[in-house]
Amino acid sequence: MADEPLNITQAQAMIAGFSSLLPAETTAADDALGLVLAEQVIASGDVPSRANSAMDGFAARSGEAGRALRVIGESRAGHPCDVTVGDGEAVRISTGAVMPEGADAVAPIEVVEDEGSNVTLLEQLSAGRNVRLAGEDLRAGDAVLAPGRELGPVELGIAVAAGRAELQCVRRARVAVIGTGDELREPGAKLAAGELHDSNLTTLQALVRAAGAEVVLASHVGDDPAATMSRFAEALSQADLVVCSGGVSVGPHDHVKGAFIELGVEERFWRVALRPGRPTWFGSHEAKLVFGLPGNPVSAIVTFLLFAAPALRAIQGRSPQATSSATLGEAIARHPDRDECVRVRLDGGEVFATGPQGSHILSSVALADALAVIPRGEGSLAAGSPIELLSLQP
Repeated sequence: MADEPLNITQAQAMIAGFSSLLPAETTAADDALGLVLAEQVIASGDVPSRANSAMDGFAARSGEAGRALRVIGESRAGHPCDVTVGDGEAVRISTGAVMPEGADAVAPIEVVEDEGSNVTLLEQLSAGRNVRLAGEDLRAGDAVLAPGRELGPVELGIAVAAGRAELQCVRRARVAVIGTGDELREPGAKLAAGELHDSNLTTLQALVRAAGAEVVLASHVGDDPAATMSRFAEALSQADLVVCSGGVSVGPHDHVKGAFIELGVEERFWRVALRPGRPTWFGSHEAKLVFGLPGNPVSAIVTFLLFAAPALRAIQGRSPQATSSATLGEAIARHPDRDECVRVRLDGGEVFATGPQGSHILSSVALADALAVIPRGEGSLAAGSPIELLSLQP
């Protein structure tokens, strides 16, 4: 392990090298939103299975306008009409209802005079008008979805249309989120001097879920070595990925690194040339990934987005997040030794800092549309400079 902190790209590459794809499991289609498909989906039958009407109206044989047709039945969606339509006959039909034998077109209600038992066509009726053909959407045996496809609402709909109730998907990552620190209290608790509400525990759980993963353990532990060891042992027994906030520095009450190492987690790096978020720790234990994030709220968010979120994408089979760029609308001072993630708002293709950038100032994240990655260097990065943007969504 190098003495110098890794840069962002090096740290991400290190993490990617330990991010193994999770196994697939059978998942109900209704529960598969956001998962990645691990099999090919083949249509089990034609969709639609039978020719049906695209309109409410009358199914009849194609022909000239002015014909008077006798209504011999009704076909409703789910209730076909078991008749054969001949010349001079029609069947009242609903949208989605099966076309009766003998009919090759549908006259919509708007182009007929409906007299109840008879109708008169006001327009010529061409063959195939307002008819959805069998297999027009899918044919039996068609490859509908390929492995690796992320399942959104449309993908789930077409999988069900193709005849599937369950799908083989890369399973959701199971994540443990641990907050550390004697000064932290649960949301809504009355605070004594020097205490804070534990916003990190709530924020990190939300980020985990936004990344498509499942929170299997969310807990707080004080600055006690034995309690820290016990809680982390529990986390490692349940989770594919562990995220801890706070306690990763070198103070006498920082027990996180020592506890993980004692539990067999191998340190892969500690410290990144990043602002905020320098004291970020990453380790691995068998196939499990462990992130020790800084305790300051903004640092925890930034390092989760930069490091834990790409790992969650990788192990769940999701594609890396698309990058974007913009132009600085104002000059921003650079740090000589660290790249900096600056909270910015977008305005007409340009970005502007949202205000104070301290790692404890969560309000400036709430005002931001993205994080701008300002490369290290002397002086300032001038207005008009192109910069990379990091999404606030994992």
